[in-house]
Amino acid sequence: MSEPEFTATGVRIDRWPRSLTRAGEVRIEDGRLALLTSYGSEIDSAPLGTVRAGRPWFAKPDEAVATVNGTRYKISGSGSGRLLDVLRKAVSRPRP
Repeated sequence: MSEPEFTATGVRIDRWPRSLTRAGEVRIEDGRLALLTSYGSEIDSAPLGTVRAGRPWFAKPDEAVATVNGTRYKISGSGSGRLLDVLRKAVSRPRP
């Protein structure tokens, strides 16, 4: 197993209208995005090429929205802003 390209811990992950975890983890590793609970259980994951992420105009600076396997998740807390930058770079980077 390789080192994750990106990890943000202590993030809140919501699937409207309810909260799934208040201290979860977002991890990008081996070309996949994974959303994890505070216990390390997987909420959802998908290849980076299929994930859409952005920040709505009305969102706070520490919030992002990611669509994973057709499900929209609101990610907020430390690291969510950096997550958007990492996703944009990872998706645009060619894979070997």
